Amino acid sequence: MDMNQYLSMFIDESNDHLQSLNESMMGLEANPEDLSIVQVIFRSAHTLKGMAATMGFEDLASLTHQMENVLDLVRNNKLRMQDFIFDTLFKSLDALESMVEDITGGGEGKADVSAIVSSLQAIVRGEIPVEGGGASAAATPAAQAGETPIHLDEFQFSVLEQSIQEGHHALYVDVTIRKDCQLKAVRAYMVFDLLERSGEVVKSFPSVQDIEQEKFDQSFSLYYITQKTADQIQAMIMNLSEIDKVTAVALDQESLKMLGQESASAVSEVAATAVEMEAAPAPVASAKPSPTKDESNKPVAAKTGGAPSRTIRVDIERLDVLMNLFSELLIDRVRLEQLASEVQNSDLTETVEHMGRVSGDLQNIVMKLRMVPVDTVFNRFPRMVRDLAKSLDKKVDLIVTGAETELDRTVIDEIGDPLVHLLRNAVDHGIESIADRIAAGKPETGTVHLRAFHSGNHVFIEIEEDGTGIYPEKVLKSAVKKGVITQEQAANMTDEEAYQLLFAPGFSTAEVISDVSGRGVGLDVVKAKISSLGGNVTIYSSPGKGTNFSVQLPLTLSIIAAMLIRLGSEKYAIPLSSIVETGIVKNTQIRTIHGNKMLEFRNSHIPLVSLSRLFSVPDYDESTEEETEIVVVRKGERLVALAVQDFIGQNEIVIKNLGKYLPEIQGISGATILGDGQVALIIDPNAFIK
Repeated sequence: MDMNQYLSMFIDESNDHLQSLNESMMGLEANPEDLSIVQVIFRSAHTLKGMAATMGFEDLASLTHQMENVLDLVRNNKLRMQDFIFDTLFKSLDALESMVEDITGGGEGKADVSAIVSSLQAIVRGEIPVEGGGASAAATPAAQAGETPIHLDEFQFSVLEQSIQEGHHALYVDVTIRKDCQLKAVRAYMVFDLLERSGEVVKSFPSVQDIEQEKFDQSFSLYYITQKTADQIQAMIMNLSEIDKVTAVALDQESLKMLGQESASAVSEVAATAVEMEAAPAPVASAKPSPTKDESNKPVAAKTGGAPSRTIRVDIERLDVLMNLFSELLIDRVRLEQLASEVQNSDLTETVEHMGRVSGDLQNIVMKLRMVPVDTVFNRFPRMVRDLAKSLDKKVDLIVTGAETELDRTVIDEIGDPLVHLLRNAVDHGIESIADRIAAGKPETGTVHLRAFHSGNHVFIEIEEDGTGIYPEKVLKSAVKKGVITQEQAANMTDEEAYQLLFAPGFSTAEVISDVSGRGVGLDVVKAKISSLGGNVTIYSSPGKGTNFSVQLPLTLSIIAAMLIRLGSEKYAIPLSSIVETGIVKNTQIRTIHGNKMLEFRNSHIPLVSLSRLFSVPDYDESTEEETEIVVVRKGERLVALAVQDFIGQNEIVIKNLGKYLPEIQGISGATILGDGQVALIIDPNAFIK
């Protein structure tokens, strides 16, 4: 069977399961005793293993199988979750993500995960480091022997019980073969042959058939009846070559009773599962919602008449094609509206108006198709913050709100890296160490809030922490030391201007260079990226109390509402989202301060920028006019007035990039095609506000 046709489906499903595993693991770390979360994790891991095995990605399936062994012990109360186990499972998830990324890039999903596999196998054998050193105590003879307990059926249990009553020795034996052994199956056969000469093997794990076919790792275990003691059996097996370790534990009536209880509970669990699958009762509303989507329930839902899925996966390239086609339709619609107004034909006007309404509804649908919840970006941050806090020896709670807020896919694709920088900055620079927080009278656990919300035609994303805050004088001192500004400039700067220095290239307040910070890269990249998206970032801080980075982003980068203006024979578009107001000023109202033109506006003075001079427009000069039309634009709290000749009106425009052949033009973010076929350049107001 050709599996290539299923590859994209496998990649999508694998990413979904890996995200679900990460989220569930974070939930389990917060509530280690909640076995319902373990069941969810186990099912996701089991499904992922099955998918990988079906597609032929053996390394991925093998690592997932090792994770299953650990999770199986946890869900059956044979093992308690500890920090070492969490860390190992998280490393396993990272390795699985790397494998899936390799597959996505056309690779075979292979990776060297021997160290992780060894750690997982050590956990299964009970070799878990605990505080104070040593291995954790095992509760059962099987765990003492360092292996997964073998579940006995009623007959096998009675054989062991009767043997003990008759004076025989019942042993649990665990054998580990050396890693450099070339023929594991042969070596295992020699162990079984030796044991069967002095007693009887009741049950082995893996099964004898699997061992004969080398379907086991380096170790196997078994229950054994003999007249010899545990020490004698241990010595006999160790005399064989290529045997690394042997552990033999004698069973008594009490330990056998414990085994019987374990086996009974395992049998009852299997029986209950079988009954549940056979009965397939109608779903009942649960008081507690499931923490994650269970993909494995979908076939059952279909068989029992459950509601079919109302979502489909659509390739991103198809959405881009649809958007481009609609953009062309929008240009033609504007052209038709212009022609209809010139022809003055009632039938044509009525048809064009109807087409305008229909295309308006179509535009809303197309735009909504491109809108993606920011949760697709946010969902990777809890794990990142957890790992970062652990590496810095800090305690940090990440609280996410507004994850359902939607943004255009183009913005979503670009915003992830800037948010990573801001969050790392918040945890490293913002949140203090545990000792410093206690000394300052704060809880030892710091809090980072990640919020997203709509406001007008923008989406705001805020990262706020309750850490040390930003001290302006410290920022200014560091900036002067690094040569970013002079001592004279520092003396005249406000706190807000000092905060903006954090975005200067090469600037850092970190005293020690680490893997996390101190190299002067990060925040300058953040500002550049956000500005390229038509947004801006503002800093609010209270020294000693915390800092808030507020990122303002446009809803979409494809179709925007704009004000069309004229400068001589040229036309330009200014995004409405940046416009505060328009107006007309007389030349007598314009002041010149330190060589710069300023304009009084709302009880303050703002700069006046001449677009005709900036863009070298040959046939217009506002200085020859008695009155000048202005457009006041905003970037954060700062305002600038742009001098224009005429207002054409508001319109919805399709943004087209300038292509690879044109260099980056200061003040221009793109172009659009107007209804009459002319090209109008789109002005970037952020370029005029420093």
